[in-house]
Amino acid sequence: MNTVHHTIAQRLPFKTKNNLLVTSAFLTGALLLTGCQSTSLGQSNTVTVKQAPSVAKKTLETALQKQRRQSFSYHSNLEISSNQQFADTSAKQLVAADGIDEYCEETHDQAYAALILQTKKQNTDILAADYDAKRDTLKQSYFECADAYQAWEEQQYDSDVEVAPTYQALFDNYEDEQKPLDIKKSQLLDEYLLKPLSIDSQGVYQPMAGKATMLASVQYQARNHHSSINQPIYMDFKNGDIYLWADNFAMFNSDLLDDKLGTKWRNKWLKIAIDDGTLPKGFGGEVIKSHFAAVDMTYDAAPVSQFDYVAPNTLASLSPKLPAHHLSAMLPSDQIIRRVQSFEDYQTSQQKYMQIFYDRISEKYPELVQESEPMTAFETIQNPKAFTSKSIVQKILAMIKDQMNEEETTVETVANTAVQELYGFDRGGQLKWEHLRRQLDNTSEANNNKGMRIDVLQQYSSISTKSLAFPNLPSNVQTPNASNSIDLREYGPELLQYYQDGNGTAVGKMVFNMLPMARERFGSVE
Repeated sequence: MNTVHHTIAQRLPFKTKNNLLVTSAFLTGALLLTGCQSTSLGQSNTVTVKQAPSVAKKTLETALQKQRRQSFSYHSNLEISSNQQFADTSAKQLVAADGIDEYCEETHDQAYAALILQTKKQNTDILAADYDAKRDTLKQSYFECADAYQAWEEQQYDSDVEVAPTYQALFDNYEDEQKPLDIKKSQLLDEYLLKPLSIDSQGVYQPMAGKATMLASVQYQARNHHSSINQPIYMDFKNGDIYLWADNFAMFNSDLLDDKLGTKWRNKWLKIAIDDGTLPKGFGGEVIKSHFAAVDMTYDAAPVSQFDYVAPNTLASLSPKLPAHHLSAMLPSDQIIRRVQSFEDYQTSQQKYMQIFYDRISEKYPELVQESEPMTAFETIQNPKAFTSKSIVQKILAMIKDQMNEEETTVETVANTAVQELYGFDRGGQLKWEHLRRQLDNTSEANNNKGMRIDVLQQYSSISTKSLAFPNLPSNVQTPNASNSIDLREYGPELLQYYQDGNGTAVGKMVFNMLPMARERFGSVE
């Protein structure tokens, strides 16, 4: 299961809008219905380092296709960092002040202070005649700047006012320039949030056995504070079920909704059946085929110039620098293939993928295509017919179409922004890790030093028969079954009946009365 998730992440990583959430959710549900279906490829020989970009592209394609049918253990680490940390803060800043109205005065003051330091080093006085010319230059520069700023302000109301070209460009684009406050905020963000934060997931993927596991974890570790949360996830491909660890939701549910819950969910799984029987037969398998077809066709259309080989010993010199703990795992590779796309090419690639995927599904299942606008999340909750698997898929397909139409008319250009993917192979040509880097959010900013950058490293290894999939869980609940799980489809009606009998929390009664399908079945709760 994780292979498909990761393949989706390769094609649709961290979109600034809704593409990732829409498509990933759609494919997740469908994959659980029937399991992964793909073509098994023969062994590829990548022992010999070949420098041709065409060879790099073909080698990578073969490896990714082959991996779809393999069983493996994986470990993913996600690191978010401020783009500002990649800037050279020791260099002279493009602007001296945080506010445009303070620029001229702050620039003058900093230059004057620098001159004072220079005179002190020379054991002279700044008022000495030797410095008359430099002081006069600073004064004239200030007057020139102040006059230009005043003219620029007047220009906002009178377009005929002229401003010196240098200052015109500076003031027009001032908000996009790097400022001292930007650096300070970035340093604080890095030190107090991003560096102590760790986001990981690990598990096994076994397509032939029809299962996959994921132990997702988020940790925050500072000098006097350490907190973490783990969420075990078990995916049953064959039966179309997903299991979440119930302990993580028990306290929340008990406090807000089910005051009779007690410890019934302790050491239990929550079973979520993806298909309620309303989806067409074979739908899950067709989604898998359409997904991989779209991935392959989009990949084939990619220019060869996007691919090349990278010598492992040059990884440390890549700019911006790779995270140190990622780099240590990447360096031992025998061969590394890199793919770099401009942001514009990346968007075009995603658009092609979405179009191919949507066209195949809508052609195969026209009854799932809705012409109406997709509902908001709140409207979906209010609709008593919106909770079948079929209706949810219809809404997701409508959202995909809406997103495609929006992107056809909205083209975002991001200067100097690229999406970089690195793939590491061992001596036998086996794919051992993948690394993704791209800018996260603020993609419309002209200054790409703003916003944040994301690095994701996913490593692959053989499955160990001795290791538990969920080391933090008791041995008797490693695999969900009827005795150690709570079926949400059975639990939901029981909870609604509990409220109909006059029980429940104040919050629960309010929620109950907001849901039309609950009132339709049971009436209002007092």
